[in-house]
Amino acid sequence: MQTHAVEVEGMAIAIREAGPFDAPGLLLLHGWPQSSYAFEAIIDRLAENQRVVAPDLPGIGSSHGAPETGEKTHLARLMKGLIGACGLRQVIVAGHDVGGQIAFALLRDEPEALSGAAIMDVVIPGVAPWEEVIRNPHIWHFAFHAIPALPEMLVSGHERAYFDFFFDILSKEKSAIPAEARDIYAKAYSRPESLKAGFDWYRAFAADAKINSAPPRAPIATPVLYLRGSAETGDIADYLEGLRSAGLSRVEGDIIADSGHFAAEENPEALAARLARFREEIGG
Repeated sequence: MQTHAVEVEGMAIAIREAGPFDAPGLLLLHGWPQSSYAFEAIIDRLAENQRVVAPDLPGIGSSHGAPETGEKTHLARLMKGLIGACGLRQVIVAGHDVGGQIAFALLRDEPEALSGAAIMDVVIPGVAPWEEVIRNPHIWHFAFHAIPALPEMLVSGHERAYFDFFFDILSKEKSAIPAEARDIYAKAYSRPESLKAGFDWYRAFAADAKINSAPPRAPIATPVLYLRGSAETGDIADYLEGLRSAGLSRVEGDIIADSGHFAAEENPEALAARLARFREEIGG
């Protein structure tokens, strides 16, 4: 695996990369409050027959330059630019958490750019069961993170302790996210622009929901795999039904065993195997 930066629209996007240069591409998109390090345990497992690229999302970690907005259509455009800059072909995008919301935006806006998409452990704004999820009082942080400036003021300097709360309650076993990884994630959001970029993802949810609730230009036939950890709350059938109702015509779902919200670290063997099988299923 190699690490370097790629320029996209004047921003430096840091990537982890492995696999044959001319192999089909796999773009791995992390979520909050993580960085591309989230995929450390699966990149090499998937790189034998694929060219795997995992970026720090714009503004996060070693990526520099502030994105204009946290709206997922904008971030999807940047990720399409990254695909082009890296010369990826036959691309599957696999996004976790906010990365999954970006993957959905890519599906809506640029379906021809993808051979397939995997969306992991996330609800899509404006797509069922979105309304049910945002009414859940246990999802209080969606509203808190959307408040202008206040989250940055309270969390700055306390990133590690704040993020620990989410790693502890959302993973099946707290030990699945080790101290080293937690330190890396805290550092990835330690710059003021990084912390703001992460909270801006939540501030954009209303705009995202408005876009996603509108029918797509045409039915989207790109193969989609929706994954949830076995310890995640919510019925996966509700998420699959929502995606189909949103215009995705080829959606399948699966559960990653012995995992909560952070499957790439909680059960990397099972996640890597399922993503590899998805590539085989769609061909190429």
